[in-house]
Order: sequence, then structure tokens, then C-alpha cells
Amino acid sequence: MTPNIVAFLCNWCGYAGADLAGVSRFQYPPTIKIIRVMCSGRVDPVFILRAFENGADGVLVCGCHINDCHYISGNLQAEKRVEKTKQLLKAIGINPDRLRLEWVSAAEGAKFATVVKEFTEFLEKIGPLIT
Repeated sequence: MTPNIVAFLCNWCGYAGADLAGVSRFQYPPTIKIIRVMCSGRVDPVFILRAFENGADGVLVCGCHINDCHYISGNLQAEKRVEKTKQLLKAIGINPDRLRLEWVSAAEGAKFATVVKEFTEFLEKIGPLIT
């Protein structure tokens, strides 16, 4: 099973980290579909739920490290939203670990590749969301 992962990446850090991973030729599985957002704090829980509704096996949200957000506290907002969304997922019977939040800076291409690889392996282990 090859998991289907929707990744919401902050323009300034997560997306730039993914770009660096590509430019540096760091290998990671082609399991993600990237959606570029200006800030991880703008990722609405509805976007996450819609991704699962439309067939995602996992959702990854990547933003700037704490205290490095280009919008000052957007990543703190993302952290709160992801935590509440995980509680909602659990309540509706979806493993909350299918939603992952990571801080990846523009200089961390290798970390981005590792995160994608680990998340893909985790989702392969637990299987598809809908069989």
C-alpha cells in the first residue's frame, strides 16, 4: 500500500525546506501532494477534514519553528488547531496520529525528507484509512 498524504506547507519554511530537499536531491517517497499556504496558522481544520474525506491516508502540516514565524504567532495558532483537530479525529474514529505537525525551516531539506519518509512508513504500517 502506498499512502496518500496531503501536506500543507508554510510558504516561508516548510515549502522552502521541501524545495531545498528537491534541489539537494534528498530522497523521499513520492507519497505527498503539497498544498502551499502562506502560514501554517492559516490551515483550517476544515481543510484537514476535507483532505481525509477526499481520500488522504494522512495529513502533514509543516510550519516555521516556534519563535521564527514570519507572521509572529501563526505557528502557535497552527499548533492549537492541529491539537483540536486531533481530538476531533479521535472522536469520529480516525487515528489522530494520521495528522502530523512538524516544524521545518527553510534550511532543513534533509529533515523534510526524513519527516516524509517516517510518516510514509508509519502510514504503511497502520494501513489505509479507507479499505
